[in-house]
Amino acid sequence: MHVGLSVIFQNPGERVPDAQIYAEDLALARLAEPLGFDSVWSVEHHFTDYTMCPDVFQFLTYMAACTERIQLGSMVCVLPWHDPMRVAEEIAMLDVMSGGRVILGMGRGTGRVEFEGFRVEMPEARQRFAESAEMLLTGLERGWVEYDGQYVRQPRKDIRPRPNKSFKGRTYAAAVSTESAEIMAKMGVGILIVPQKPWKTVRAELETYRATFREANEGAEPPPPMVAGWTFVDESADRAEEMARKYIGGYWDSIIEHYEFDKDHLKNTPGYEFHGQMHDMLNAPGGMEKMTEFFVGLQVWGTPDQVKEKIMTIQDNTYNDGFMGVFSYAGMPAEEAQRSARLFAAEVMPDLKALAPAYERLGVPA
Repeated sequence: MHVGLSVIFQNPGERVPDAQIYAEDLALARLAEPLGFDSVWSVEHHFTDYTMCPDVFQFLTYMAACTERIQLGSMVCVLPWHDPMRVAEEIAMLDVMSGGRVILGMGRGTGRVEFEGFRVEMPEARQRFAESAEMLLTGLERGWVEYDGQYVRQPRKDIRPRPNKSFKGRTYAAAVSTESAEIMAKMGVGILIVPQKPWKTVRAELETYRATFREANEGAEPPPPMVAGWTFVDESADRAEEMARKYIGGYWDSIIEHYEFDKDHLKNTPGYEFHGQMHDMLNAPGGMEKMTEFFVGLQVWGTPDQVKEKIMTIQDNTYNDGFMGVFSYAGMPAEEAQRSARLFAAEVMPDLKALAPAYERLGVPA
């Protein structure tokens, strides 16, 4: 299994200066290569303390200069907020400078505050994402871009520096809805999963994705998914649970605040019907407590043995061959995040890396 480390630069309530969060999370990210992780990641967000990484490729460029072998993952770049021509150039440049170490992760975004900040209408997001992704992926393969869509119109221009190798097999997209997963399948793109749904639902959606992928790609098997998990490891099971409930629960609170899932605007926004269901669940009697318990229970925390078991359960449900641990979030002290990451690297990661590929261990999924 491929094992990565992700940092998200979260500063809830701005209790400390943003620069301090950056110093602490960059120190954690710089540990990824010496601790033996295969990749380092971050995710794009804007305008709030939820995630303060407005340019994920700038962060990855910094990490490319700090490292020699580790891969560099975007989890994700939100395409509707960008000119895809500029994204293509940024990716090609980073990949050339890093010696081909980029893993490209894309998404379409959900935060109303971010769409408003970039003056993009949310009902347009799915189509903007599909057009931008098609232009971007085609362009990275052939070295030039050209597109004439409803929202994306680009005259033919070269990408310079030219991409020096294919991005096929190292491109993923975050897909929450079934419709988005089908778009990804038709483009030949892998799926990046953040645990937030019942595993039964995830399995059913992946079955649809895989069937669509095979149909659209001449019977080829889709790449195994990559899965990110909010992670805490401790030698004490009781302390791990206490910390998980405090900090992973705190991260869930920040999700509700940033995405405004407790408001009903997404229920009537085309393309966000699944997200809109969150409003009704949260506002049902005891809804917030139940949803917090559910989210915390999906994540990866416990003793080293418990964490390994949880990641194996994730693989049983998703057939993933990649796991990215997020170790710092919700105001967790930096020393706690580092200690957890070091323990994970020492006692969990070797067993994960020794696993047979998912398709070999579990058989080819339906």
